[in-house]
Amino acid sequence: KIVMKEKQSNFKNLKKLSISLALLTSTFFSYSQSLDSTKIADLSELVVKATRVNEKSGMAYSDVFQKELRKQNLGQDLPFLLNQLPSVVVTSDAGAGIGYTGIRIRGTDPTRINVTLNGIPYNDSESQGVYWVNMPDFASSIQSIQIQRGVGTSTNGAGAFGGSINVNTLQLNREAYGEVNVSAGSFNTTKANMLVSTGLINNRFVIDARLSKITSDGFVDRASSNLQSFYVSGGYYKKNSFVRLNVFSGSERTYQSWNGIPEALAKSDLKGIEDFISRNYYDENFKNELLKSGRKYNFYTYDNEVDDYKQSHIQLISSLKVAKNWRFNPTLHYTKGLGFYEQYKSDQNLVNYGLANVTLGNSILKKTDLIRRKWLDNDFYGAVWSLDYEGLGKLRGNLGGGWNQYLGEHFGEVIWSKYASNGDIRHRYYENNTTKNDFNTYAKLFYSLNEKVDAFVDLQVRTVSFDMLGTSDGVGDLDYRKSYSFFNPKLGLNYQINTISSFYASYAKGSKEPSRQDFVDNAPKVPNPEILHDFESGYRISSNSWKAEANLYFMNYVNQLVLTGKVNLTGDAIRLNVNRSYRAGIELQFAKEVSEKFNLAINSTLSRNRIKDFDEEVPSYGDLPNEVNSLKNTDISFSPNIISGGSINFLPTKKIEISLMPKYVGKQFLDNTSSENKKLDAYFVNDLRFSYHIKAKNIKEIDFSILINNLFNKKFESNGYTYSYLTDLKIVENFVFPQAGTNILAGLRIRF
Repeated sequence: KIVMKEKQSNFKNLKKLSISLALLTSTFFSYSQSLDSTKIADLSELVVKATRVNEKSGMAYSDVFQKELRKQNLGQDLPFLLNQLPSVVVTSDAGAGIGYTGIRIRGTDPTRINVTLNGIPYNDSESQGVYWVNMPDFASSIQSIQIQRGVGTSTNGAGAFGGSINVNTLQLNREAYGEVNVSAGSFNTTKANMLVSTGLINNRFVIDARLSKITSDGFVDRASSNLQSFYVSGGYYKKNSFVRLNVFSGSERTYQSWNGIPEALAKSDLKGIEDFISRNYYDENFKNELLKSGRKYNFYTYDNEVDDYKQSHIQLISSLKVAKNWRFNPTLHYTKGLGFYEQYKSDQNLVNYGLANVTLGNSILKKTDLIRRKWLDNDFYGAVWSLDYEGLGKLRGNLGGGWNQYLGEHFGEVIWSKYASNGDIRHRYYENNTTKNDFNTYAKLFYSLNEKVDAFVDLQVRTVSFDMLGTSDGVGDLDYRKSYSFFNPKLGLNYQINTISSFYASYAKGSKEPSRQDFVDNAPKVPNPEILHDFESGYRISSNSWKAEANLYFMNYVNQLVLTGKVNLTGDAIRLNVNRSYRAGIELQFAKEVSEKFNLAINSTLSRNRIKDFDEEVPSYGDLPNEVNSLKNTDISFSPNIISGGSINFLPTKKIEISLMPKYVGKQFLDNTSSENKKLDAYFVNDLRFSYHIKAKNIKEIDFSILINNLFNKKFESNGYTYSYLTDLKIVENFVFPQAGTNILAGLRIRF
């Protein structure tokens, strides 16, 4: 009841805020009508302008546009479309790039990669992660993406500790069109979508829409995905202003493949498999199934072991020219998420589910087989804004920020039990609620000191507060109330050496609160917030036929939350604070148009990622005490020292493009001990893409594409986890996520 009253109170506040901003928007919009003319400016990038950087900001970034995404967009999730960018490593639980996928930038996990959609925070407020599976085929609605590496510029949402992914969907389609995309390929993968646009009606109105469906069996056994989504956007445009309403939603039903497989199975190590089976007391049937499935093995066999979740978004976005050189960009947003994951669990203690022991005759049963569902019901809403000064002289600036609130309800239900005891149907055995408020404001200033030197200053204040109350599965009572205040300054300098080359340098401070899961996983210990001092410098050169860039970075952390290599009950990585750690490296990029028929683009990151002091604790399940190992200068987990990618493109005619896309990722350690028996091997894979573009009568465009992933059938693993324990011996268990061998996707795009 208390939670419901709080929700009602918060929604009343949201309603008041909505009315206020709507009136403000209306006032400014009425004013903007006096600025009208017959010519409409392209305003599609203005809303995200305040959260993006340019070549004079002194920061490392990459821009990706719709044309490039379209070549690769045959059904795989967005991380796999960004795989060839500098310092990027991607992974897929199901092994084929569809379903649960992830991306790391400079070795940092998704919880410290800030993602915004049209300037609106997308990271989950509690876990701070990004679940791309919740918005399938969103890439088909994207106009442009900017990936900032390092802390980057001030933006809305959780702090960026490895990078930012800034997504813009606000394309202004002046001409009406219809488009159909269909693709199919390995593992019974299919994708179909339809896109339509009215074009600009009466030089004012436009409506765009997309409907998508993606299905796949996955590379891993039973790791299927059934994904559906839609996107509808309606806009009203004037010469210097627009208002746009976006409504989009995604629903996913994926069979779980969160456990990975034993490392010995991935390496076809028969002795290792035998040892794994023996020490974990598995039977002969399990061994036979393990060997039969091989790298495709899935521990889950219950037919409804699924993750079922729906997430819907509403965005009211506007950009208004309010005076000469001044532009105001107010935005309202609301996100609703609801879903569960279902699990069959054998031999569970009744008491852990709030159930009484069962008496059968003279026997007392304390355990039972059961099926449970873990639910998440959440609301996320707020407002973000920026006021931009667009002077044509030496000075430009932005003042902006946002207020957002998250309400999350977690609860677990027993929907079936072999011995139901005193439980009713859908017996609720835990329940907890989280309220999180996030407010930030920033001021940015760009100033040209002279014709060659440009300076950038960015000052942000961010406050975060959250309450957690209730009980949690496997942890017990949760009662945390924490507030944080952060000040994050950023400075940048760009020196234009000559017409084709420039040098830049920047400093940025990032601050970040722990996630909800950090509190749960480390209970009763309270984790500390993290601080990052990010130093970047680089050199860019660009001529008519080639360009190159070298970027040096040093990321110095205080109390960084690093992955331990272990996972919690839901398969999420467990993190803990380390006092001192750093990432240092150089990012190299080179692109050249060799001839009219050949061009290439390559990048490589060489880095060193270290924890200065790390204590490994190995629990004991025998008579021995826990083992504690104090280590110095160890590698940060999942942080390869070498990452390289790129593309080699051959255009035999104007209609045909053939691209070879190599990717090399150096070895990665599964935890922070730098132990050679707890690592992922380095891998080198190549993808091949064939595109054929034609124009036909009464049809604007026809594109045919073939994508061959892992062309040379390389066996590799891109993710994993580990844990160790003591009995009479020290046991190390490594689990990895194998990626698919050679697989093919073919697609047809027709635009009319």
